[in-house]
Amino acid sequence: MRKLGKTIAGILEKAVAGKRLELEEGVALLKSDKIILLGLAALSVTKRLHPEPVVTFVIDRNINYTNVCTTGCRFCAFYRSPDAPDAYVLSYDEIYDKIRETVSCGGTQILMQGGLHPDLPFTYYLKMLQGIKERFEIDIHSFSPPEIAHFSKITGLPVREVLVRLREAGLASIPGGGAEILDNRVRKYISPDKISWEEWMNVMTTAHELGMKSTATMMFGSVETLEERVMHLVRVRDAQDRTGGFRAFIPWSYQPLNTRLGGKTATGVDYLKTLAVSRLMLDNVPNIQASWVTQGAKMAQVSLNFGANDFGGTMLEENVVRAAGVSNRVPLDEIINSIRDAGYTPAQRNTGYDILKYY
Repeated sequence: MRKLGKTIAGILEKAVAGKRLELEEGVALLKSDKIILLGLAALSVTKRLHPEPVVTFVIDRNINYTNVCTTGCRFCAFYRSPDAPDAYVLSYDEIYDKIRETVSCGGTQILMQGGLHPDLPFTYYLKMLQGIKERFEIDIHSFSPPEIAHFSKITGLPVREVLVRLREAGLASIPGGGAEILDNRVRKYISPDKISWEEWMNVMTTAHELGMKSTATMMFGSVETLEERVMHLVRVRDAQDRTGGFRAFIPWSYQPLNTRLGGKTATGVDYLKTLAVSRLMLDNVPNIQASWVTQGAKMAQVSLNFGANDFGGTMLEENVVRAAGVSNRVPLDEIINSIRDAGYTPAQRNTGYDILKYY
């Protein structure tokens, strides 16, 4: 045990010094019980990257334009078949109403994601974007890689051309959804009909080459090994070395209720360790987001001392995680107070992480 402690201390010293960690070192940290040391090291790295004691958040809304999806991921409780009685597709007017409400609350970002609908044409998405840009001044941070790959499939257009057309219609940046674990063994088990990890990454790096930024996510705690979890981080880091296009990384824990996959929810300790290791491994990704959506406000507050420097979005609406039996609602005032009570200055940002307002 003493030898292991020395090894862990050495790995943490290496990370704090700004040196890159290897896959085996990340796995050793996740296996370690030295959670306080992990937190202190991650906090030290965060302070090096963000010297000012400021924690940011964005006022936003998640709009799920449809819950119809033919992929049928085993971990998802949100999707419906096209003939399900509660299947839906939002009209443009319904989407506009949601955005109008978001703007009236000071919102600057909308995150639109949906299922892979077999019958919606590509023009539905292009006209949606064009209609939003004609009516509102708001950042459109939408369509995860599986959706963009789906658009490529239904149109026969290369991913690059799909992205160009979406950008011309008003898409500004891409969320990191659909990453789950960037390992095809895991993906074939939990989402056999979804794109491979290579296809997910190709969408992202192609977008980056076109000048579009994105985020990256990780859904951990389903069936992956610790090695596969850390390899996910390495693959994000390798892509970031090539393109520099990831603005932030968001790890969140798998929510098993109402899913076919089942299983257990990751513990708070596992969440904090994974968050800290994410900060230590991803030396080239500037921001790490807390996940109050899956963890609640109190755990998100603790995560500010485990590597997170961003509280994510206010999410005036969120449906996917809620479908899996988790419904954390954190009003704007509570986000501000949570950040302040943790010893930081709260600041509203936009999608590009420009500060709009200090509190």
